[in-house]
Amino acid sequence: MSKLFAGRRGRTGLALLVVTFIAAVACGATGAKGTKQEKSPSSPLNPVTYDPRVSLAPLIKKVSPAVVNIRTTVKVQRRGMFGPNDLFEWFFGPQGRGQRPHRRAPSQERRSVGSGFIIDKNGLVVTNHHVVDGATEIEIQLANEKIYEAELVGSDERTDVALLKLKKAKNLPSVSFGDSDVLSVGDHVVAIGNPFGLDHTVTSGIVSAKGRDIQAGSYDDFIQTDASINPGNSGGPLFNLRGDVVGINTAIAPQGQGIGFAIPSSMAAQIIDSLRHGGKVVRGWLGISLQSLDEDLAKKFGVKGKGAVVILEVTEDSPAEKGGMIRGDVITAFNGKKLTKFRQLPMLVAKVKPGSTVPVKVIRNRKPISLKIKVGQAPDEFDPSAAQSQGQARKTTLGIEVSPLDSRMRRQLGAEKVKGVVVTDLDSDSPAAKKIRAGDIVAEVNHQKTRTIEEFAKHTKNLKAGDDVLLLVFRAGRFSYQVIRLE
Repeated sequence: MSKLFAGRRGRTGLALLVVTFIAAVACGATGAKGTKQEKSPSSPLNPVTYDPRVSLAPLIKKVSPAVVNIRTTVKVQRRGMFGPNDLFEWFFGPQGRGQRPHRRAPSQERRSVGSGFIIDKNGLVVTNHHVVDGATEIEIQLANEKIYEAELVGSDERTDVALLKLKKAKNLPSVSFGDSDVLSVGDHVVAIGNPFGLDHTVTSGIVSAKGRDIQAGSYDDFIQTDASINPGNSGGPLFNLRGDVVGINTAIAPQGQGIGFAIPSSMAAQIIDSLRHGGKVVRGWLGISLQSLDEDLAKKFGVKGKGAVVILEVTEDSPAEKGGMIRGDVITAFNGKKLTKFRQLPMLVAKVKPGSTVPVKVIRNRKPISLKIKVGQAPDEFDPSAAQSQGQARKTTLGIEVSPLDSRMRRQLGAEKVKGVVVTDLDSDSPAAKKIRAGDIVAEVNHQKTRTIEEFAKHTKNLKAGDDVLLLVFRAGRFSYQVIRLE
């Protein structure tokens, strides 16, 4: 699903840019503080809850001095004097109208606006990564119109969170993180920010959903709110009625109205703590890829309930491999927490300090197993193992034709390091046609590795009506399990 960052830079500084938001959670030394936490000495917020039926003015008066406007300058990389269509335009004019094109300046600057909030009296400011990404100059304006230059302390692209430091700042108003985990759908919230350059705009609404997955990344867990969020609100705070920051306003749904998304404070506080103390985010890592279980897969793996995930790949020499995990293991609990939804495990792993050993419960061959995994530090890239396969194309019992993978097919399918056989044809009325298509790579049949078409034929030759066949399939850059029920 495409989303709009609520303050992404464009050519005009205010243009909307449709992007797929990558958002993720990261581990840190400490977690988010709850609503009963000690308040910042520079901003001892009144612990009372403000009544929106009377007026939010006292709340706004209390917290808005800590909300800031962010203006950035980015130098655009130099390009040639003419673009790819300029040679045509030079002779024939724009769109053939006989006018000479304008020469491009040898360098360009792009300006944008965003929002943020102060969390420390000495000028630490939280905002979104995309608000300051690539900025050569960062200027912060406070509610009293005082302007500071800022420098980047640290930024995390995966979570879209950044931490800035105002130069020569002291005794500034600040706000504190609250506990987003205690929010309920229907709770009142308030957003303050800089939409369309209209500084310190206040909007209010409710929490309309929690744990929202907007198909932006592996760790989606957004707060959804109908408090109006617009371009320029990015990086601004979402407050509860006690004046605690419970979210960072980040994305909007361009197709709808009254639908905005905020990074929960329970995530953001961990990220900020890590950036504050080390300038970067350190995440836990297992070295596995996962798939959720639908009803058919859950039945095939002998799993009851929801939330369990099955391992598709185990990276060679990874913490998972060293800890005894194998492909086909179904993870039901991690570090003492039972899994209740698919996207829960990546977030739980990311929070673990690298080097820590945690308990993991899995189901293997329908039997429960307990493992101890020493969590590693997440690398930038993953490197699946590779192999070759040989043979000739052959139609099999499943009604599909498979062929060996040659170098040309591997390049076309983006599968240079995948082991298996490729589906080249299938019967349109076969059970496999409902879930398999030409170009799929089959890597396993019923948990048996399949490197050649001879192995594929061997693993499928004794199938009969009523059997369920479990295939591990590679398609469009990722693996997935598919259950084929023979009729």
